[in-house]
Amino acid sequence: MADKRDYYEVLGIAKGASDDEIKKAYRKVAKQYHPDMNPGDKNAEMKFKEASEAYGVLSDAEKRRQYDQFGHAAFEQGGPGAGGFDFSGMDVGDIFGDIFGDLFGGRSRRANYNGPARGNNLRAGIRITFEEAVFGTEKEIELNLKEECETCHGSGAKAGTTAETCSKCGGRGQVTFTSQSLFGTVRNVQACPDCRGTGKIIKEKCPDCYGSGFITRKKKLQISVPAGIDNGQAIRIRGKGEPGSNGGERGDLLVEVAVSSHQIFQRQEFDIYSSAPISFARAALGGDVRITTVDGDVLYEVKPGTQTDTRIRLRGKGVPMHGNKQTRGDHYVTLVVQVPTKLTNEQKELLHQFEEATGEKEKSGPDKSKKKFWK
Repeated sequence: MADKRDYYEVLGIAKGASDDEIKKAYRKVAKQYHPDMNPGDKNAEMKFKEASEAYGVLSDAEKRRQYDQFGHAAFEQGGPGAGGFDFSGMDVGDIFGDIFGDLFGGRSRRANYNGPARGNNLRAGIRITFEEAVFGTEKEIELNLKEECETCHGSGAKAGTTAETCSKCGGRGQVTFTSQSLFGTVRNVQACPDCRGTGKIIKEKCPDCYGSGFITRKKKLQISVPAGIDNGQAIRIRGKGEPGSNGGERGDLLVEVAVSSHQIFQRQEFDIYSSAPISFARAALGGDVRITTVDGDVLYEVKPGTQTDTRIRLRGKGVPMHGNKQTRGDHYVTLVVQVPTKLTNEQKELLHQFEEATGEKEKSGPDKSKKKFWK
């Protein structure tokens, strides 16, 4: 079997690797080459089988000892481990549970079905103004929250009765079954279909909550929106999500924030951008220009000869960083020189005089020697 790769090389581990390191290495390789993630890829399928074979040997203390001593020959015909090996009876549920949990968002470890389980998170949304996002605000939202049923105190059973132990799973909340796979017989664990993982069967349900143990009621919650929050970010409110099961803690409430656009301001991270008009005379002569900021209007002194599209920086007039109102970004303002479109005769004459004084008229005046092609 000289064509076979070394099992340690297949998993990318050293010969002295611990059991935990072997397991982690296999998870990584199996996740990378699993057929469900590489449909139709024969090379990936081969590498997945190769990794599973390596794990089957190295995860078994006796087989690993034989392999370390004799290599692949240990499992060849006539070798010390003759007869090869298979996955019969091997419980790889935790391995594949980890893999599929990572791939599809499930739990990363085998579920303890009848143990305490944390409740799911809830989601809600609010809309705020640009200024509210900058300085923070308080908002009230209304949503449906599940609370413990006052009649049965969360048991789900009718008054005077109690839940019975599930006969199918014996109260464990999970059942084990075997199935055939590429690697032989594999033991699988899943939630009990009769009690749905609770380990209890409610025969006489509470008439108020219908056996769920919870009543849904509308609740108003006050939401503190921190200064500097950006569009699409979420506020996490601990313990306001779905209730847990079997004594597990409640999930959280995630409130997603939508920030309305502003007519003047645009935001980029913690900086604010806007434009401001400036008259032709003020641009030429210099002086104070009134600029609108989120803190109100401010006066900024521009230099004589300021050109259009000149960008100025107002330090500390941007968005608070990480909710700290004392540390803020900057406000960048693009100055746009306004050219008058309607002039009186007196204003035109003054501009002509200015043009003659600067010599611009001679440079820009029409060449009368050229023939006109228009009327």
